[in-house]
Amino acid sequence: MKREKLENSLVKIKRIFMGMQGTDGLLFKLLTYGLLIGIGFVYLYPLLYMGSFSFKSLDDLLNPLVNWIPTEFYLGNYEKANEVLNFFSTLLETLYVTVLPALAQTAVAAVIGYGFARFEFKGKKVFFVLVLATFIIPPQVTLIPRYIFFNELNILGSLQAFLLPAAFGQGLNSAIFILIFFQFFRMVPKALEEAAQIDGAGHLRIFLTIALPMAVPAVIISFLFSFVWYWNETYLAAIYFGDQLTTLPLQLQKFVATFQKMFPAEMGLSGNQLNEGIKMAGTVLSILPLLIVYFITQRWFVEGVDRSGITGE
Repeated sequence: MKREKLENSLVKIKRIFMGMQGTDGLLFKLLTYGLLIGIGFVYLYPLLYMGSFSFKSLDDLLNPLVNWIPTEFYLGNYEKANEVLNFFSTLLETLYVTVLPALAQTAVAAVIGYGFARFEFKGKKVFFVLVLATFIIPPQVTLIPRYIFFNELNILGSLQAFLLPAAFGQGLNSAIFILIFFQFFRMVPKALEEAAQIDGAGHLRIFLTIALPMAVPAVIISFLFSFVWYWNETYLAAIYFGDQLTTLPLQLQKFVATFQKMFPAEMGLSGNQLNEGIKMAGTVLSILPLLIVYFITQRWFVEGVDRSGITGE
């Protein structure tokens, strides 16, 4: 009897820690949640650090007793950062040079992806490989020839330097979006399009009224990723736009130099000295629009990732 009770107790303990199938036990859950909390902390720590230090006054920054929670809700850092970044006008200019190319790139990628998925033509596989090769080739390889080409077209210093490649399927990472639409349109049943053809619908009408509405998750994913990539692009933007156009990330790169010009350091004026709180406030302002866009569109974003197969299926 004692041996049976001992065995039953061991079985119960094993079920508690290991579960019935090995994936529903306490040990597995602890490992899973511990891993998720660790990964989440790695991603959230920079945001928490920026948010905390951006509200610290100079006294809080110099006080070793003040670590994460400021003694007061200090907004002076954001006032200085707003002046240095010229936030609202720069934000409008950033949206101008990101939203339009992202829309053009999404629309063109949808058309190209649908063409590869639904039509058979000579050299289709070769063209598809060439499209994918544009993503494999580093952009630094084509930077100089493209710069010379844009200079001959006289589009340097204008939005056309971003918009023109996007309109011809050669925007930032366009091959990824073409591949997303290609895979998504292949999953759409051909019977729907064949029924529309029987009713007299042409290819353009089928694409606009049947295929594209069913590919809304792919459209959302492509536009959001394209928007973020154009927003964060500073290398090409600095080369193509020069001093004619600017973005928040570009202004953030010049933050220290701009601050020193606007607020020259003077003896006895500590408010004119650049500190970590002002830098963090400038960083928060530069990423704040992206965070707002994500929080507004996160439901559609998650649905699009789930349905478009961008996870690598």
